[in-house]
Amino acid sequence: MQTDLSIEDYLKEMTTNAGNSLETLSSQKPVLLVFLRHFGCTFCREAMAELAERRAGIEAQGAHLIFVHMSENEIAERYFNRYDLSGVEHISDPDCKYYTGFGLTKGSFNQLFGLQSFMRGFTAGVVKGHGIGAQLGDGFQMPGVFVLRDSQVRESFIHKLSSDRPNYEELAKCCAIPG
Repeated sequence: MQTDLSIEDYLKEMTTNAGNSLETLSSQKPVLLVFLRHFGCTFCREAMAELAERRAGIEAQGAHLIFVHMSENEIAERYFNRYDLSGVEHISDPDCKYYTGFGLTKGSFNQLFGLQSFMRGFTAGVVKGHGIGAQLGDGFQMPGVFVLRDSQVRESFIHKLSSDRPNYEELAKCCAIPG
């Protein structure tokens, strides 16, 4: 899907479940924008659990945590509540328009199911108890994380493998607001 829209155009268009535009939010303070895999994915569940643990540290740096997901908002709310992320703002993108607009691609077999992802998946899913669930969205869609400030991408982490683990707090530091 080719588009002529810029990141700034997408930020004007993207509105959270609370009715806030990303353009406005990013002008007020940094936004840590987390594009998730589908909610049935072990790594998506692991990311939500980790972000719940790190949420206070991210917010203490002045960043606003916002998720992009591929489900209906009602389904997303159930998952966010389950992972102690109630009240977090999020954006539904079932057609993956915003994923594509931010340069996130569909994963190859190796990126999704290769040995490294398989081994990490076993650890995250079985050992750490994140499990797996029904595919709720495009199972091939790769995730990513972006730090936005004043409608600009200031930092990013583009997953090379579905199993990659970004350092969310370190990403947010690039635009930390002194407390």
